[in-house]
Amino acid sequence: MSEVTFHNTLTRQREPIEPTKGKLVGMYCCGPTVYAQAHIGNFRTFLSQDVMRRTLQVAGYKVLHVRNLTDVDDKTIKRAFEEGKALREVTEHWTRVFHADCERFNMLSPQIEPKATDHIQEQINMIVALLEKDHAYATEDGSVYFRVSSFDGYGKLSRLKERELTTTAADASPNDSDEYERDSMADFVMWKSRKENDGDVFWDSPWGEGRPGWHLECSAMAMKYLGNNLDIHSGGEDLVFPHHENEIAQSECSCSDHTQFFKYWIHCAHLLVEGGKMSKSLNNFYSVDDIEAKGFTPVALRYALTSSAYRQTINFTMDSLHAAQSALVRLKKFSDETLSAAGLKRAALLKAIDKGKHSKDSWGPLAKAWQTLSNDLNIAGALGAIFTTIKETKTTELSAEAAQELAIAYHKLVYALGYDLTQVVIEKPKVEAPEEIKALAQQRWDAKQAKDWAKADEFRNELTSKGWKILDSKDGFEIELL
Repeated sequence: MSEVTFHNTLTRQREPIEPTKGKLVGMYCCGPTVYAQAHIGNFRTFLSQDVMRRTLQVAGYKVLHVRNLTDVDDKTIKRAFEEGKALREVTEHWTRVFHADCERFNMLSPQIEPKATDHIQEQINMIVALLEKDHAYATEDGSVYFRVSSFDGYGKLSRLKERELTTTAADASPNDSDEYERDSMADFVMWKSRKENDGDVFWDSPWGEGRPGWHLECSAMAMKYLGNNLDIHSGGEDLVFPHHENEIAQSECSCSDHTQFFKYWIHCAHLLVEGGKMSKSLNNFYSVDDIEAKGFTPVALRYALTSSAYRQTINFTMDSLHAAQSALVRLKKFSDETLSAAGLKRAALLKAIDKGKHSKDSWGPLAKAWQTLSNDLNIAGALGAIFTTIKETKTTELSAEAAQELAIAYHKLVYALGYDLTQVVIEKPKVEAPEEIKALAQQRWDAKQAKDWAKADEFRNELTSKGWKILDSKDGFEIELL
């Protein structure tokens, strides 16, 4: 098992992943709010998490991946109201859209994908535990808030107490919004009493009809499915505060011994588009559908969104997609060359890698690429090392053993990066056929028109033996190199 390190937001240090249970890494990722199609900024984070998981698997770890679906909050309820539909009808539609986009991006599916609405009781149970310990309080309208002042560790993830605050714990008013942006130590809502604009979206609780607040679901579901295997928690950097800070507070306070809620916190930076913030008003708000409509494949978009350091803000441009296409052609050609030299099939090899069968094999000339990738997911550095190897390697000169070692190592990296090279089309250069070939092709066409099929096959076989093929159409034919 190889060492893999990530930057831990909690400690502000780069640390090797050391699972709490042998080789099994418990990994919880904050998933989408299913009220609309996820945009490329969302997928910048989801794709980085996919590479995290793949890299851990290539290193020899087993990963239990949990990714939640937020299917009840202010946004989902508002969308359902605007469309005059039931909440579940809206969220299930956008969940299907999200899954289809993930498949186009060649993302690994989480083993567990819980929905907030399927875990209401678990969330109520956590609130009950917090009320009993005086970490929470109910208000007259039937809402329940977490008492921030009751947890000395509040702010340890975001370093909130080290920053200038607009509100202090002493004068903060409870905040019942699912999301808020200001630096505030306000008590946050865990149960929201039923309001008129909630319509029929409510559940019964000991405090009356209502629904859980946004922050509560991840705590309840992470603890249910990962139990004591709370290793990695990941999300966008915008979730550090208040979402992840609030998760830590309510989770650790709900445990009798204040057990640490996740050991490693890994966050992905924002995405800029053409140098600015992504916005519908600026006409730069893109989904994968929008990018495909411009003629680019999902694998090119995946490359563009993940080829920079996940902790650094990246600037997405159309030029970056063109560069991604060119890079992927080079990767595909080398893939074809290594597989041919080693006598291996791409699908079978990647399937074996997915099952962990080659985790202990040598990296050979790609050792630097792997070391770079496994060191805080330095994808840009890893790609640089890969392209250097491609430039310096002539696969036709390799021994059978060296070719197999290289093919396996190379495709372990391809797997870790998640590139579906079957989406990459290598256009063959157009070559003018010699007159001899043109004449044979015409003879074949004439024989075909005369329904002399034996003669037509004879000419076709001769063309094939000379390295050419015929593409017939209704009114004629074209000649291409094989």
